Amino acid sequence: MSRRRPERRFAVGLLVLSAVAAVTMAGSPAASAQPTAARAVAAAVQPAAVPAAPSGFTTTWSDDFNGAANSALDTGTWRYDAGAGANFGTGEIETTTTSTANVYEDGNGHLVLKALHSGTDPNAGWTSGRVETQADGFGAQPGGVVRMQASIQQPNVTTANGAGYWPAFWMLGSPLRIGVPWPGSGEIDAMEDINGRSSLFGTLHCGVSPGGPCNESTGIGSGERACAGCQTGYHTYAVEVDRSTSPEQIRYYLDGAVYFTINSNQVDAATWANAVDHSFYIIFDLAIGGAFPAAFGGGPNASTVSGGALNVDYVAVYNKAPAAASGTDIALGKPTTASSAESAQFPASNATDGNITTRWSSGFSDPQWLQVDLGQNYNLSHATLTWEAASAAAYQIQTSNDGTNWTTIATNNNSPVDIQDLSLSGSGRYVRVNATSRASQYGDSLYEFALYGTPSNGGGTGGPATLLSQGKTATASSVENASFTAPNAVDGNAGTRWSSAFTDPQWLQVDLGASHTISQVVLNWEAAYATGFQIQTSADGSNWTTVYSTTTGTGGNQTLNVSGTGRYVRVYGTARATQWGYSLWEFQVYGS
Repeated sequence: MSRRRPERRFAVGLLVLSAVAAVTMAGSPAASAQPTAARAVAAAVQPAAVPAAPSGFTTTWSDDFNGAANSALDTGTWRYDAGAGANFGTGEIETTTTSTANVYEDGNGHLVLKALHSGTDPNAGWTSGRVETQADGFGAQPGGVVRMQASIQQPNVTTANGAGYWPAFWMLGSPLRIGVPWPGSGEIDAMEDINGRSSLFGTLHCGVSPGGPCNESTGIGSGERACAGCQTGYHTYAVEVDRSTSPEQIRYYLDGAVYFTINSNQVDAATWANAVDHSFYIIFDLAIGGAFPAAFGGGPNASTVSGGALNVDYVAVYNKAPAAASGTDIALGKPTTASSAESAQFPASNATDGNITTRWSSGFSDPQWLQVDLGQNYNLSHATLTWEAASAAAYQIQTSNDGTNWTTIATNNNSPVDIQDLSLSGSGRYVRVNATSRASQYGDSLYEFALYGTPSNGGGTGGPATLLSQGKTATASSVENASFTAPNAVDGNAGTRWSSAFTDPQWLQVDLGASHTISQVVLNWEAAYATGFQIQTSADGSNWTTVYSTTTGTGGNQTLNVSGTGRYVRVYGTARATQWGYSLWEFQVYGS
C-alpha cells in the first residue's frame, strides 16, 4: 500500500561463508535427488513472452515489461524503494532512485536497473535502482504450491571490473509491511550474485538475528553455485514454496533444474510457519558494495565500471491449488458488496474478480464485512481467502438465504496468517466474511475470496429468487459525462458507476425484458447519494407505480424489500445529499 513506508532490506546475505562452503555444490546428493521443473528452460535463452504455466499450475500474475523505451514503471504495479543504501542495513553504498537513468523499461520488453557512478571516489557517487511489487499476495495455499520465476541477465561485468556489484531477485514476507520484524517474517532470495563471479546464491532468512535456528544473518543457504554465462545471457531463476509435501519444501531452480532444497523440518515448526506459510512480495535490486561483496574480496574499487545493468525479461507467479480447492470458484464475478471501502480504488468487487493484484480494503475500524451474492442457493464445501498484509485477525464465514439473517458456518483467528483454506458445511445464496478484529492499524484488506460448492434445491426462503437486472438495458435522465453511463450501474462491477447531472430530479431505469414480480432492490451508492428517492415499476416505461419511498436516505449499501410487478424498474431521485449528482455503483433488482 502506497501510504506505507517501503520496508528495507535487512538481510546481509551469505556473509560469513568459509571458502569450503562457498564452492559450488551443484552435484550434492540433496540437489541431484530433486525433481526438475515441469518446464525446463534452455540456458541463455531470452523468451519472447511470459511462458505458459507449468503442468498442473495456473498463471497467477506476470509482467512482461512491454513499456516504451526509457519509460518509468507502472506505479500501480510496482513501487520504487528509493533511498540511501545505508538505510537498508546491509552496508551497501548506492542511492536508489526513481530516475529513468537508473530504472526504466527499454522498449524491447525488459526492465533495466542500472548502476551509475560519478566522481573519482569508487566508494561514493553511486546511484542505482530497487523496485518491489505493490501486491504482496503471492504465496502457496495450504496444500498448494507457488512458483515465483524471472528471466534475468545479470550485469555484464567480470571479476576484473565488477567488484562491488550485487544484483538480486528475492521476496520478502508480507507481514513485514505491517511491522512484523525481519527475519522472523521471512525472506527468500532466489538469485544473488556478487562481484561479477558468474555464480548465484539461494537463501532463506528466518527466525531471529543474530544466530537463532536459521543461523542469521547468514541464513540457510545454498553456498555459491556456478552460473556460466549468466552475465552475458538470460537465464531463468525460480523458487517453489511447496506446501503439498511433508515436510514442506522450498526448491531453488536455475534454468529448470533444482540446485538447492530446504525442508521445513530443518527448523522448528513455528519458525518455518512464521517465515514461509504466508504471502510474499517480489523485489529486484542492484546494490553496490556492502557486507556480502566484501566477504568475497570487497568493492567497489578503481576498476569497477559504471553502467552495469540488471536486465529482467519477465517475472511471473504460478500457483498449483490444493486438491480440496478443485472445481469452479462460484464467487468469481458475482455481485459483491461491503460495509465500507477505504477508497474508490479498493471496492468490494476486487475480492471476487480473480485478480490477485487487486483488493478490497475497508475503513479503518471494526467490525467490517464483505458479502457476495451467488445468485441462488449453494451447498458450500470450501473457501479460500488471500488477505493483504493488513488482514483480519478474527472473522467468521456466514451464510444467508435473504441477505439479512446470517448463520455462522466457520470461524478463523488469522491462521495461518494471510492465506487461509477453510472447509465449509452450510448453504445459502449470500455468503459473507464478517471481520471482527484487524491485524493492523489499517482496514481489513482482501485480495481474493473464493468459494466452492454445488447448487442446492430451491432459491432459499424469504429472499429473492433471481437477480434480474444485471446486464440488462439501462438508461438514465442524464449522465455527468461519458465515463459514468447508466449501464455501469447494472454491469455487476462495483468499481464502475452511473453519475447524473448536478440537478434534481434524476432517474435511472432498467428494462428487465419481460414483466416480473419484484421482491427486492439493492442500491450501492457512491458518496454522492440520494436522501430522497422512490423505487418505481412500470409495464410500459411510461406509467409508473411507486413501491418504495424515502426522504431520509442514508447512502451506502441499501437493501430494500419491495412488492410489485413490472418490466421496467427505476430509482427516481428527488433530493441529493451533496452538491454533486446522483451516483450509483450498482442498482440490482431481484424477483421471479
